[in-house]
Amino acid sequence: MDRETRVYAENHFRGLKGRPPGGACPPPGCVDFIENPDSFSYADFFKGYLLPNMPCVFSSSFTAGWGSRRHWVTSSGKPNFEHLLRKYGDVVVPVANCGVQEYNSNPKEHMPLRDYISYWQEYIQGGYFSPRGCLYLKDWHLCRDSSAEDVFTLPVYFSSDWLNEYWDSLDVDDYRFVYMGPTGTWSPFHADIFRSFSWSVNICGRKKWFFFPPGQEEALRDCHGGLPYDVTSPALLDRRLYPTREHCSPPLEVTQEAGEMVFVPSGWHHQVHNLEDTISINHNWVNGCNLANMWHFLQQELCAVQQEVSEWRDTMPDWHHHCQVIMRACSGINFEEFYRFLKIIAERRLLLLAKGMGPDEVEGEGGEGTMLGPQQAAFDIGRIAEVLASVVAHPDFQKVDTSTFSPQPEELLRQLEEVVVTTTTL
Repeated sequence: MDRETRVYAENHFRGLKGRPPGGACPPPGCVDFIENPDSFSYADFFKGYLLPNMPCVFSSSFTAGWGSRRHWVTSSGKPNFEHLLRKYGDVVVPVANCGVQEYNSNPKEHMPLRDYISYWQEYIQGGYFSPRGCLYLKDWHLCRDSSAEDVFTLPVYFSSDWLNEYWDSLDVDDYRFVYMGPTGTWSPFHADIFRSFSWSVNICGRKKWFFFPPGQEEALRDCHGGLPYDVTSPALLDRRLYPTREHCSPPLEVTQEAGEMVFVPSGWHHQVHNLEDTISINHNWVNGCNLANMWHFLQQELCAVQQEVSEWRDTMPDWHHHCQVIMRACSGINFEEFYRFLKIIAERRLLLLAKGMGPDEVEGEGGEGTMLGPQQAAFDIGRIAEVLASVVAHPDFQKVDTSTFSPQPEELLRQLEEVVVTTTTL
């Protein structure tokens, strides 16, 4: 990040006055297509799409050098089952049944990849039908389970990735996934975890995306307040069941071709269908641009938990603590974990500034900082300081036992605010 981009970003957030960034809906069918890597910089992406929180599609030129595009795909553009079996056949992968609705998702089972590929080949031979149903390999943590060397190269546009930086530091999880499945497999209507950004590259095959900008999903709620499972279902035309559907704008539709990369903004609900036998690599990620969205989402999650168990508030000892435990079980994170997340990223940015990294240096994926130089570090610290101030002031965070935290949240906030002042001339 250069200084001009940093100043532009800080002015952008200053104008929001603490409100979470959103995203206005462009004209139907209008999603920018980025053709040439040589003429599209990190600053272009940051200003044009990250800050305004708008989707875009990158051409296949951006992923032309990826090993997966050479080795995972046959000369005819189909999945290379032989290579995948040789390389990963014994790896156990999660598989969802697209034909069975379980709440607003699909039930999953686990099986060796070789068993899934055997199913997939039989499914194709059976005219894309199987008595076992329509099975979709989803959320395979390839980077966690196996070496991802020569599979993909993290695009510079997505290199400020706090979510994976944090979980890599704990060495317990990540948010890097492989999806693969036959024609007809799909992902139901949803917004990404923690209101993260995501990016998705088709290694082979084609996908159809339906996008709804933040807030539009409210018009899609049914008469009971629930969001739809499938936004293409004729049931949505029933005004008794979906009384506000007519107030929702048509979805933004994108057809993603092989090699192309889709950027999914924070808080945009979407639904995705595989139009062909498809393999994709996908990452969820959070950084300073959508950190406030993540914090807003976590507050909503806690409120939902508190409402569910409100009847036990006066009789349950440590009711607030139990709400945090339930929240972590349901959402994967609670206020205590969120503070640890902010702390780890903040300490890494403070260390990088203290080392005085040169303005043109870029650290690679998984390295200390995983970011774009001191201007990015200074920007990150400013965003963390703003959100941490809101966390510290939150009445439910004040009920969290922070006695073992080091540093104490107020002390970390003081450090960050001091650095914000000293880096204004950086």
